[in-house]
Amino acid sequence: YLREAAIDPKVAEINITLYRLAGNSNIVKALKNAVLNGKKVTVIMELQARFDEEANIYWSNQLKENGANVIYGFPDKKVHTKLCLILRKEFGKLVTYAHIGTGNYNEQTAELYSDFAIFTCDESITREAKEVFDIIKSQKLEPAKFKDLLVSPYNSKTQLIKFIKAETKLAKQGKKAAFTLKMNSLNDELVIKAIYEAVKSGVKVNLITRSICCLVHQGEKNLNIISIVDKYLEH
Repeated sequence: YLREAAIDPKVAEINITLYRLAGNSNIVKALKNAVLNGKKVTVIMELQARFDEEANIYWSNQLKENGANVIYGFPDKKVHTKLCLILRKEFGKLVTYAHIGTGNYNEQTAELYSDFAIFTCDESITREAKEVFDIIKSQKLEPAKFKDLLVSPYNSKTQLIKFIKAETKLAKQGKKAAFTLKMNSLNDELVIKAIYEAVKSGVKVNLITRSICCLVHQGEKNLNIISIVDKYLEH
């Protein structure tokens, strides 16, 4: 995706968030190449990536020296997302392509981790993804409303609870209701409370929780909690 964008004469701009990178990063090589080919490249580099702080400073300097616009995250928050926007000239207008996923842009850990991603040019999604970049670039958490994307600290928690309550309502109406949540940890009191209510109402709940899980299974048949540490790390 990035290699194609770097050499495509129709591509005008690349925006990307970086959290962890491989030792000899092909991602950085592609971004450098894009700058050389006249693309506007903006990189959001998170310096608070645990154990990778020094490496991220190194890559930041490399990218800046090669002409990329490097922006750091907020002092009191982590920019912990996998987001890439590419603007391409098509039929006299700019079309935006978005890659949104879990994990990191790290081709080495991609062989070990199990991640999910979407690739889209849907305008409602790409518009909101651009707004995420605009907020980070401004270095201010300005008020914003998101309809399609779940963005912390704006709406991810409230929307998640809203989704859970919607299934709870269906179950109370005697209809089929179920949801699956996949996460690193579960320790938020309000989310746990909403899940308990859903389980008690008859919703079939599957939780794939990699590490900490503060929700206690009380023998409910419609609640399944597992933690996967297998060949591919659930990420």
